[in-house]
Amino acid sequence: MLTAPLALALLQTISPPDSGEVRLRNVRQLTFGGQNAEAYFSADGRQLILQRQEADSGCDQQYVINVDGSGLRRVSSGLGRTTCGYFYAGDRRILYASTEHLGPACPPPADRSQGYVWALYDYDLYTAKADGSDLQRLTTSPGYDAEATLSPDGQTIVFTSLRDGDIDIYTMRVDGTGLRRLTHALGYDGGPFFSHDGRYIVWRRSVLATAQDSADYQALLAQSLVRPSRMEIWVMGADGSDPRQVTHLGGANFAPYFTPDDRAIIFASNHTNPRGRNFDLYLINVDGTGLERVTSYADFDGFPMFSPDGRSLVFASNRNGSVPGETNIFIADWVARP
Repeated sequence: MLTAPLALALLQTISPPDSGEVRLRNVRQLTFGGQNAEAYFSADGRQLILQRQEADSGCDQQYVINVDGSGLRRVSSGLGRTTCGYFYAGDRRILYASTEHLGPACPPPADRSQGYVWALYDYDLYTAKADGSDLQRLTTSPGYDAEATLSPDGQTIVFTSLRDGDIDIYTMRVDGTGLRRLTHALGYDGGPFFSHDGRYIVWRRSVLATAQDSADYQALLAQSLVRPSRMEIWVMGADGSDPRQVTHLGGANFAPYFTPDDRAIIFASNHTNPRGRNFDLYLINVDGTGLERVTSYADFDGFPMFSPDGRSLVFASNRNGSVPGETNIFIADWVARP
């Protein structure tokens, strides 16, 4: 792994001019080595919170890094497994999911004997000061509570939970009160984000087209597993009203986020080869028209998020890895009108 000073010295443009990635300019690599993903901006646009796999335990912990690639530091406790960090309270606090209430050990990885599946660990939501101190447990529901993000006004948390027997999306106030369930259809509903005006939520929903699909889904759910290979992007009102499907692409479409003007959605997809792991970033209008490919790297690109000023895009990618399968965080200038 590169040392921090050397890594900073190697910040560089990763996409060659002929890559076809006309929406991205001045692509820079922020992390070097290991598994790094789900990097999300602070409200002031100066920092990112991300999950990074610890070399000793093999479990993800939460880290904060400056947008120039400096100052990488762990802000979670190092206990258990964590996921899905987010800044809130004017960047004075962070929110993330953790299993540390179960003990310090790292939960085992998902059993892949049933194919590619995700484990639904017994996460709860935790909050802490931005430096990781003053850790407080926010939810105590048995099972999966994770994938939490904040409304633009900082007053509402939207998250994914198994508390009612299916994987659905909920909102609550930042103090944990005012719980409201937004989705009700059978299947995995997750990865929610608010639009910048706070009026809508975009998320991913699993495709259960047949009775057998539903039976398979429920059989895995009973084992705290989910198969994420068939998902589409949906949008609904911030109160759960008027849910409507945006993509009809096939494959796994996930990690949606609204563009700065809220007129389109950027997301990751492998729909050109649903059995492969070549995920690229795509744009699509909220009405489902105008699909546009944003990245062209021949492996994984995912977890996009725009900076608060709309000028930058951060994402995770396998590009430029020192070993195959390595995932790092990249940031690029966003070209709104190529």
